Amino acid sequence: MTELLKTLCALPGPSGCEDAVRAFVLKKAKPYADALRTDAIGNVMVFRKGRKTLERPVVVCAHMDEVGVIVKKITDDGMIKFGFVGGVDPRVVIGRPVRFGEVTGVIGIKAVHLTTAAERRTMPKAKDLYIDIGASSRAAAEERVSLGDYGVFDSPVVEFGDGLIKAKAIDDRVGCAALLKLLEEQPPIDTWFCFTVQEEVGLRGAASMAYALDPDFALVLEGTTAADLAEVTDGKAVCHVRGGVVLPLMDGATIYDAGLFELLRDACAKRGIAWQTKTRVSGGTDAGRIHKSKAGVRVCAAAAPVRYIHSPSSVAAVSDCEAVLAAARAFLEDLRGDDE
Repeated sequence: MTELLKTLCALPGPSGCEDAVRAFVLKKAKPYADALRTDAIGNVMVFRKGRKTLERPVVVCAHMDEVGVIVKKITDDGMIKFGFVGGVDPRVVIGRPVRFGEVTGVIGIKAVHLTTAAERRTMPKAKDLYIDIGASSRAAAEERVSLGDYGVFDSPVVEFGDGLIKAKAIDDRVGCAALLKLLEEQPPIDTWFCFTVQEEVGLRGAASMAYALDPDFALVLEGTTAADLAEVTDGKAVCHVRGGVVLPLMDGATIYDAGLFELLRDACAKRGIAWQTKTRVSGGTDAGRIHKSKAGVRVCAAAAPVRYIHSPSSVAAVSDCEAVLAAARAFLEDLRGDDE
């Protein structure tokens, strides 16, 4: 799964421009699909028949998109003024490389010796930043980029330390990798494996997917915030890298179904899959839209803990990513029941 995750993380796919990820997913999924659908917003929905059929569909999903940048203005001296696509902390991007297709650049800010004392005490805003693509004028810049062009962080995928991986877009290419690995196996029950779009800008793809499929149950595979850093104490860490798959009870968008949480928790426990839950209500997943679709959908989630999430250098443990896959497999097995 690690090599697949590394390949997925290297692909560009900001919200609303997930084309490269979608093409890769379609190529990988097609040999295993009993049915394959895309919709107008860009979701990919792959059906694989299982050993048991339920009255209403079961969905396992992950989102293809990542945070990024979008060109809003080109200055007379050839600099790019931009906005963030999705939630990005401006502090983590200064000096970081970005890419618009084949065009590379670096995010800059006014030199420190030109700032006031007040400016140095406050967090910069997107309007204070610019992207330098090396252009000498507006005309030169316009030959390389256009208003509305999407960009992504341009950072390598690196395995390092004691079983860690560093990359952009681990949120949520880890979920996409798990789905593609699950698709290689016949599931215990009929299952829709769904790759959604525009999660980072309002869970938009999940809304149309859930409306179209009207599932009975949905499991969301994700990456979630881990703040287990030096000197972070008590519950402020939220969850821990190397602590196993995260099974949330609640986040900023969803109160997860108690019965499904218990099924997922017990499925992990009896198989020896390391698991943890979040110690602080934070973030949100596609479940926030799915559970409100039509007459309601029962939802649960399994996530990899990710440090420095939504940054050019997110960090996760390979063992936690593999635990997400194992938890999803166990969920489908136990949702099927014991009547083999």
